Amino acid sequence: MASSLSFESIAPHIAPQVDAALREDLGDGDHSSLACIPPDQRGRVRMIVKDRGILAGMALCRFIAHRYDPELHIEILLADGSPVSEGDFALTLEGRSHSLLALERTLLNYVQRLSGIATHTRAHVDRIAHTRCQLLDTRKTTPGLRWLEKWAVGLGGGVNHRIGLYDAIMLKDNHIDLAGGIPKAMERTRLYLTHHQLTLPIIVEVRTLEELTQALAEPGIDRILIDNFPLDRAREAVRITAGRIPLEASGGIDLDTIAAHAETGVDFASVGGLTHRFRSLDLSLKAF
Repeated sequence: MASSLSFESIAPHIAPQVDAALREDLGDGDHSSLACIPPDQRGRVRMIVKDRGILAGMALCRFIAHRYDPELHIEILLADGSPVSEGDFALTLEGRSHSLLALERTLLNYVQRLSGIATHTRAHVDRIAHTRCQLLDTRKTTPGLRWLEKWAVGLGGGVNHRIGLYDAIMLKDNHIDLAGGIPKAMERTRLYLTHHQLTLPIIVEVRTLEELTQALAEPGIDRILIDNFPLDRAREAVRITAGRIPLEASGGIDLDTIAAHAETGVDFASVGGLTHRFRSLDLSLKAF
């Protein structure tokens, strides 16, 4: 239930989005290049890092380059997940000049964004390295970019939560309230999974220690999410649970507070800001 995606596993999912990104930029043609560069001219470019952080997107660059022009030659100089500093060269591309210029902005847009997520994730991971707590992402992702953004979280040292609504049962406050409480919600969930012959992990969100006690009494729960618990209450939840079920802390956790939450003894801390509060890394693609 908690793992990190590989690029190979996400490649089949991202092809349509990559194609759409290229169409969005190219339209009916790169008229700037068509106007002044002969169609048979060849060139080479390299991606230059102008910032400090964690690199993410090299495998994606290879995927995009070969998808757009199979004759392009790409050399990855720094692996995904590598620490980078200003002046580092991440990759080189060689081939038709028209292809290089057509891909320039799309490649940079992806790598800058994904590297920003990986960098922001690593900063959180470093804050909790002295604990056994693992950092999780959430579904607070950019529509259409979820697979890539979650991949970038993994490159930064984080762990992926469920991908979407389909790969885990997650009973949150609204589910529980509308179902009439945790016991009723869990009873119906177990019947649903049995009826549909599904094997899915079950996560239950609790808002109070009373709800935590109710959840601990229910069979079949794989993880309990303690949402917006103050630190003292989180420590009490860890004591009450006594390792019987993994605990996940969530709700307003950021770079300034994650260490304190991890130190309560929880197994996981989920941070939505990994994929919506980052700063993109500065990179450029230059001919040489």
